[in-house]
Parts: sequence; C-alpha cells; structure tokens
Amino acid sequence: MGLSRAYGGPLTEGPTPASASTEAPPLPYPSGWAALAFSEDLPVGKVLTRPLAGEDVVLYRLRSGELRAIRPYCPHLGAHLGLAKLEGDDLVCPFHAFAFGPDGTCVRTGYDTPPPRSPLSRLHVLEANGAVFVWRHHEDREPYWTIPAWHEIGHRPARHAAFEFSGHAQEVIENSVDYGHFATLHGWKKAEVLEPLTYDGDTFHLTMRATESAPLIGDFTVDVDVHGYGLACLHADMYTPRVGMRMCTMILPTAIGPNRMQFRQRNRIAFSEPAGLPAPVAKAVSRTAARLFEGLLFRSNIEFTAADFPIWDTKKYVQPPRLGQGDGPIGPFRRWAKRFYPPEPASTVVAAREPGTREGASRVMR
Repeated sequence: MGLSRAYGGPLTEGPTPASASTEAPPLPYPSGWAALAFSEDLPVGKVLTRPLAGEDVVLYRLRSGELRAIRPYCPHLGAHLGLAKLEGDDLVCPFHAFAFGPDGTCVRTGYDTPPPRSPLSRLHVLEANGAVFVWRHHEDREPYWTIPAWHEIGHRPARHAAFEFSGHAQEVIENSVDYGHFATLHGWKKAEVLEPLTYDGDTFHLTMRATESAPLIGDFTVDVDVHGYGLACLHADMYTPRVGMRMCTMILPTAIGPNRMQFRQRNRIAFSEPAGLPAPVAKAVSRTAARLFEGLLFRSNIEFTAADFPIWDTKKYVQPPRLGQGDGPIGPFRRWAKRFYPPEPASTVVAAREPGTREGASRVMR
C-alpha cells in the first residue's frame, strides 16, 4: 500500500515569510496617515472595507465627492458595515436597516421608530494626490500634520498597482536612505547624494543622482528628489536629462497586521518638449512619447521596486543594526522614526543595550 496522499505533498522549504514568525513583532503599528485605497477605488455609491493596523476600516464616498471613513461595526448590534449599502448619502446597515447620515448620526430605523442617539465612529480621512489616507494614532491624537497636494505632471492619467506581503511599513520608507542596496539589489552603477538627508518634524527630504545603463542608450543619469511623510508615504520626482523624461512616483506602504502590509505605487510620466521645433509640433511629440512609452516605463518602475518585495517579505528587523561603510544614514533615520511609535518601556531600553559597552547603551538611548 502506498503512502497516503495527505503525506505526499512537497516539503516546506525556502525563506519563511516574516508574518509567519511566532516571535512578537519587533515594531508596533506606526502612527500617522496610511493609504488604504486609490481615489479610483471609491466611486460614488461604493462601500469599501480595507484593513489597517489589525482592524477593518469602512470607506465610502458621498454624492458631493467627500469621503467618509468609519469603524466597521454598527453601534446598534454590531453588524459589519462593510456589508452596508448607500441610499443617497445615508449608509444603511444590512442587519436592521438603521440608516446613518453624512455626519454619522442615526437618521432612521428599519421599523419607522425614532432613531436612537447612536452615531457612527468616524475616522479622519484625507484624499491627496490620487490616494485615500486614514489617520491612526496610538494615543488617539488628532491629526497634527498632513500630506500636501503635489504637482501633476503630464497629461496622461496616473497608473497604479497594489500588492500584499509580509513585512513592516518602516522597512519600505527606510529603503530610501539605504544607499548601499541601490547598487547591490537594483543595479545602479553609481549613486551620489546631492542634498543630504534632512528632517522637518514628521517629514524628511533628500536628493540623489543615480547612474544607470540601458540597451541602445548606454549610461545615463537620473536625478531623484525624495520627500517622505511619516512612515507610510514617499513621493519621488525623477528626471532623466538625456531623454527629457520626468516621472512622479508615490510609494505607499500600509501596516495591516503583525508583520503584514499592503503596498501601493502610483506613477505619472511626462516628456520635455523638444527644443527647436514649432510649439504645436513640440507639444505633439512630447505627448506622443508619453502615450507610447508610459506602459513600458510603468512596468519597468514596478519591476525596480519589486526587487525589494522578497527581501521585505522574509527579512527580520535587526536593532541595533551592524552597519558598515557604504551604508546610508540608517541609524539617524531610525531615531527619527521613533516619533511614530509609543514610548519604549524602560525595561525594553535596558534589555536592548549591548552588555558591557557604553557605546551600545548610547546608541539605543539617542
């Protein structure tokens, strides 16, 4: 008699995803704005449920275009409002047909009886640059910083993609200052910092220049201007002078569960109008180039980012890191990033020190 089919499957092998670890997550959920959707995901009348920090958030758009974000359970008897429907601007619970108006108050019941004073639990929501952000803070603080509106380049609609895998949102944002991996993982031939990393409250900024190579083109430079907003939003402007191409990229990692995240990316491109041509012709050439190459350039940009996906999916957050010459300013970045988490208990700080070294203690405490 042969082996049971239940024991004939492939053996478990390969790196274990970070979310499968039985250890406690090394980092809590970060506070601040987190992207839960693209604007296109939320047409008027749609009710959408998305995860954030281990909980569901229900999103919907009013007829005026305004967005609403609420905690997911009906205050009446706890039905999940992700199953609700919109009647005009009223969100109607699927269980007893209690209806809630745009301000969250209960405006009627399914029995035509006086509505109770049981409002929805609303969350702060922000729509900016084609993405929908929801505010979460470990101390329930009101929003004290925002994500500004950026410029819109080109005339073509933005392209976007979303993925889900293991890892922590901080690892994604931290990658922008991990200069060493741009050569070893992404194949940059050379990278130089034009403006060093600076911080301004809950944001940071840096500029760099990369040297890349491509068939038919050879070596070319790309100027990269990066703005970071908290631990869940990066905006990068890239300019390639040799071909006159500009790309505006938004990187949006969102912590959805222990060592689990969703990753969104949104791109727009534009080409400079060639000099020496009549204005109408130059404009037509620029627009034609954008239309012909936007798909290829978007896929190339996603592939560039996706080289990090298996690393984030399986890596372990090492603190303190054993940094070497050639690494970027990861230590200062992590000290800045602490502002988005609850204060560390004193016992945790003491335990994290390297035994017998003053240097180890000072590194943790800074």
